Amino acid sequence: MRTKLTLHRLIALAIQLAVVLACRAALAEEPRQGDAEVMQRIERIAHGLRTAVIVDGDAPMNLSDRMNALHVPGVSIAVMHGAAVEWARGFGTTAIGGPPVGAETLFQAASISKPVTAVAALALVPAGKLNLDADVNLALKSWKIPESPLSTESKVTLRRLLSHSAGISVSGFAGYQAGKPVPSLIEVLNGAPPANSAPVRIEHEPGKQFQYSGGGYTIVEQLLMDVTGRPFPSLLEDTVLAPFGMTHSKFEQPLSADRLQMAATPYQPDGAPVPGGPHVYPELAAAGLWTTPTDLAHFALAVVNALAGRDNAVLPQPMAAEMLSPVLGSAAGLPPGLGTYGLGWLVRGAAPHRQFWHNGGNAGFFSTMAIFENGDGAVVMTNGDGGQVLVDEILRGLAVEYRWPDRQPRIRKLAAVNPQALDRLVGTYQLTPEFAIRITRDGDRLFSQATGQARFEVFPENDRDFFFKVVDAVLSFDADGPAAAAQLILHQNGRDLIAKRVQ
Repeated sequence: MRTKLTLHRLIALAIQLAVVLACRAALAEEPRQGDAEVMQRIERIAHGLRTAVIVDGDAPMNLSDRMNALHVPGVSIAVMHGAAVEWARGFGTTAIGGPPVGAETLFQAASISKPVTAVAALALVPAGKLNLDADVNLALKSWKIPESPLSTESKVTLRRLLSHSAGISVSGFAGYQAGKPVPSLIEVLNGAPPANSAPVRIEHEPGKQFQYSGGGYTIVEQLLMDVTGRPFPSLLEDTVLAPFGMTHSKFEQPLSADRLQMAATPYQPDGAPVPGGPHVYPELAAAGLWTTPTDLAHFALAVVNALAGRDNAVLPQPMAAEMLSPVLGSAAGLPPGLGTYGLGWLVRGAAPHRQFWHNGGNAGFFSTMAIFENGDGAVVMTNGDGGQVLVDEILRGLAVEYRWPDRQPRIRKLAAVNPQALDRLVGTYQLTPEFAIRITRDGDRLFSQATGQARFEVFPENDRDFFFKVVDAVLSFDADGPAAAAQLILHQNGRDLIAKRVQ
């Protein structure tokens, strides 16, 4: 389970060129009513991928080419339009040399497990089994959050756990190689062997700030089992998966042998398979769901239907409205694709164009689920770490084709800059003690490379401001005349981060 919260997570997955994959498109589900227009749309989308930023003359990219370049063998897409699943289709293969991706191919949902878990938790609130704003230690039985002076006044509550505002540690989990010892949930919470993660503890005063925490959702998992007396997988099956028609989905870690045959094989950034196959994630609520894009599309549509009051079978409309309302801050006016957290979901924009979404990455898997309140949206799942770049490129192509109000590529103008003027920008700039950005020149081109990451070209808007294409970010150099730049400023996600020249 990984999140995109820092520069190196946002702009960095190695874009490596080599292995040519057999990228056969396998039809996973017939387009609704065999609509010829839908078939044409699928074809345009497969040849219409977009970078985050485009300039005049940039041609759309081809899906198979990008899968090859990013070492992603398989992609599965489900598109929602008109408040229904309009089409679902697989591209590529479940493994290099393996069968094509199909409608029932399973992928690890990783952190998309969190909004599914949130629905289960919120379904228990109207029944009186949980209270959104009570101290969860009053309901926990098998394990308690250790006392902390940080929680003397403000308590850890379900609302805060679901919205990552409880001040809880452990952002994510690495999983366990198949065949290796796997800890119990209590061992994960205590950080005790064989757990490979730190203890789950209070790090900041609850309710005061956002801090993404898979550890917080692991507390929620224990809470749900304690208040219901039921195993987490069967509770989620009865509460969410079955009612929402998620017939191929299970919180199952490790996956049973028969279902493993239906699963995609995960791949690393260099195109090598993840050693041992899919990692095992005992942290089910945070990262443990196996599913398909079609199942997640049914889930997303059910949540939006609950919000509109069209379906209250699992969530009453007032509870759905709480779920999809930001807990800290406002969702309006944020950069495209970002938002603030509701209860299990990222929320962006203002009615009637709000977008509800979440992404997730486990070892060798990356996916995104996004839906607008009118029922348009998509789920894209991949079996490669390179999917972190590829999924966004696919979503931008979908946004253009379906004219979504968000996730469209940004258009910038390219300026001509004297190549000799680039020399004053070359150097290393320190952002934090552990993180630097190295600027290099290759002829008349300028490149940026963050600590431990791949090198990306940056393009001039003028002689001081250079933009990325892979993400919507700009580097502004503090340079006048022939003197070397003393610092650069990274503009990204509404933030301005200063890096001083050190070399």
